[in-house]
Amino acid sequence: MLPPVETWALPKIRLFLVLGFVFLTNALLAEFIGVKIFSLNTLLGFDSQGNTLEFNLTAGVLLWPVVFVMTDLINEYYGQRVVLIFSALSALCILYAFAMVYGSIALPPAGFWPGSMKAAGVENMQTAYGAVFGQGLWIIAGSIMAFLVGQLVDVYVFQRIKRITGERKLWLRATGSTMISQGLDSVVVLYIAFYLGADWPLSRVLQIALLNYAFKWFAALAMTPLIYAVHRRIEGYLGAQLSEQMRQEALSNAGQKTN
Repeated sequence: MLPPVETWALPKIRLFLVLGFVFLTNALLAEFIGVKIFSLNTLLGFDSQGNTLEFNLTAGVLLWPVVFVMTDLINEYYGQRVVLIFSALSALCILYAFAMVYGSIALPPAGFWPGSMKAAGVENMQTAYGAVFGQGLWIIAGSIMAFLVGQLVDVYVFQRIKRITGERKLWLRATGSTMISQGLDSVVVLYIAFYLGADWPLSRVLQIALLNYAFKWFAALAMTPLIYAVHRRIEGYLGAQLSEQMRQEALSNAGQKTN
């Protein structure tokens, strides 16, 4: 028979599971949808005619801001050690997922399957499946390395800002840590995947990294009201006493680790 769970622990466990679920799910999905490059110009209704700067971004930028918001919330209530554990678990999940995907690509297709979608314009489903999901090893390595570097920097900056400002200025520690970490994330992934892995000119890598970072920067600003809304909802769920206790424990644990 399992030991009874204290009443005060239930909200902590439930919040932990929800934040962890959103974190892991979005981190994994961002890796897979990131293979698509989309036109921000077209999305916003601006038709590029050759005299307009074309903003081409990876679809993964739509989800990475969510991951970093979850990072800040977990950091706020559980501390940097828990964030680092989630980051390591996410990296392992991503590696496992890619290994399973590569294994599925290698499976021999059923005789009817390669031509099953010709009516929809897909000549060979096996080729399309491999092209979409079979990202190169350099891209995988760059994505995972950028994710881990970004997480480490986000955790460190968040706690440093919180130590300076205290409980005030949630927007500063959340948005500030996200902007700095996202900048490094954008550069690292493209540098490893395309400068080292595909011999792209460094100028092109930096240009695309700058465009990706600009989008993430605006996304981080746009999500600031959402951070406050989620923060208030969490505070109401936990209650003032438990919420204060968890924030103080998270901050003191971070101090013990960094000092």
